[in-house]
Amino acid sequence: MSRRQDILNAIRAKDVPAAELPSLDIAWTRYEDPRARFTQVLRSVGGECIVVPNLRAIGEELNKQPQFQSATRIYSPLDVGLDNNVDFAAIEDPHDLENIDMAVLPGEFAVAENGAVWVTDKSLRHRVTYFIVQHLVLVVAADQILHNMHEAYERLSFTQPGFGVFISGPSKTADIEQSLVIGAHGPRSLIVCLVET
Repeated sequence: MSRRQDILNAIRAKDVPAAELPSLDIAWTRYEDPRARFTQVLRSVGGECIVVPNLRAIGEELNKQPQFQSATRIYSPLDVGLDNNVDFAAIEDPHDLENIDMAVLPGEFAVAENGAVWVTDKSLRHRVTYFIVQHLVLVVAADQILHNMHEAYERLSFTQPGFGVFISGPSKTADIEQSLVIGAHGPRSLIVCLVET
């Protein structure tokens, strides 16, 4: 008998007592001001948060941002007061999205604990849009900020195949010489617009 087989037999012979799973019914972290916490965490990971009174005000606020002022190709399925000059329906190959400067897309809810926004491809033809554009803007209702990830997971349901992901901040890496690089593998900036109405 080989040494490998001796080890496997010893593992199989070991009687490990059953252990109960821990209870998740506990008081998770909550914040006195979830919006302030979300904004603080998002900024700490390289993003920016803007509060606007309504959807149409998003265009006015983005006009003040340097990344928007240099943008020539913009896409948004939302009526946010911008010149949406990309015919998204005509794009068959997702690779053709690589030269979109800015996309303004809806987010379902935000999480104060980690500055993340939950997004899906329910109303988006090419889900790579979240990762291939130069500058990403996510739009979330201001009253849809949850305290923590436990609340977030309770909101999610997967009744059929689909795509969803939490996005927190722009793309970044610190693998190269231990220096933080923003926009290394995806959007160079992320702005979250919290809409009051």
